[in-house]
Amino acid sequence: MLKTHRTRVRLTVATILVSVLAACGGGGTSSDTTAGSVDPLTTTPPGPGYPLTGLPITDQAAATRVALVAKIDNHPASHPQTGLNKADIVFEENVEALTRFAAVFHSQGSDPVGPLRSGRTQDIDILASLNKPLFAWSGGNYLVTKAINASDMVNVGYSASRGKGGYYREKTMKAPHNLYAKTSNLWTLAPAGAVAPKPQFLYRSDSDAKPSTSTAIDGAKVSMYNVRVYWKWDAATGNFLRSSENTKRVLEPHMADDGQVNAKNVVTLYVTYVRSKADRKSPNALTTGKGTGFVMTDGGIIPITWLRGNRNVPFTLIDANNQYVRLTPGRTWVELAWKNSLAPVAPGIDPSKVAFPAV
Repeated sequence: MLKTHRTRVRLTVATILVSVLAACGGGGTSSDTTAGSVDPLTTTPPGPGYPLTGLPITDQAAATRVALVAKIDNHPASHPQTGLNKADIVFEENVEALTRFAAVFHSQGSDPVGPLRSGRTQDIDILASLNKPLFAWSGGNYLVTKAINASDMVNVGYSASRGKGGYYREKTMKAPHNLYAKTSNLWTLAPAGAVAPKPQFLYRSDSDAKPSTSTAIDGAKVSMYNVRVYWKWDAATGNFLRSSENTKRVLEPHMADDGQVNAKNVVTLYVTYVRSKADRKSPNALTTGKGTGFVMTDGGIIPITWLRGNRNVPFTLIDANNQYVRLTPGRTWVELAWKNSLAPVAPGIDPSKVAFPAV
């Protein structure tokens, strides 16, 4: 079934791309459901919920503040991380030999958050649609730092904050996996005129039926750079629970400071990685244009095509029926993965019998 859906996506992507990219420039006609017309993310005002989760607003001040992105370590020595289950959106990026997380905070914060590590040039494009977010990081080489400072992100990193970001070294952990900050301090560094982020996804309402392109799953295995992740559906909580392989290739729950890492939605986007111009050893994800992937939400998996006309607009997610894909309100995890790096696990199948894709 998944193979059939991917084939249909390839057949329709050319016509969808033309329409959506035109919509990013202001052409087309309005629609909330059917692709091939104006993307509702770029043409309709934000709804009554938090822009990055779609959940009802409980704190008006939080709803209007700027987004804050923290670059969180994923080295085994950094576990358990602090703040991953409080971020509205988490982007998992391939870096040298491992992955790193760009955790986007808006509706709530985390005091502390970390461990924090260095940024990458790919962060500039990945995060551009968030309306000039604050960027908390440990620092980087000269060329990366120069690129971050020249971008539309606001550098509130360890060096740039000059002691005002609540940064500190945790004595119970070893450097460089021990740098933390406080989001409450970091938000005070927002420049005058900073605004809330625009919505990044569409969300289902209580009356929206599950799309016909959704297939029930137990979970899915995703292969990243030396990091193998299993997202398992947990019907009791309505979340996907994250586990990852240890050095002995045994799956273990990925624990954060407040329990197992989880998300309402897991969006896997197949992207191309090239070498960063600032560091040839560093991968650089190409996150504009088009690609394929999957959305996991509400116990199902949906093959999708993603489209992004330029770095300043969010990803548009379209299913095999040319419909905009709507997520479950709540926190979302985005895997920026290589092509064909996801293997679904059907209900009733032993996950150990499903191999991680070779990438």
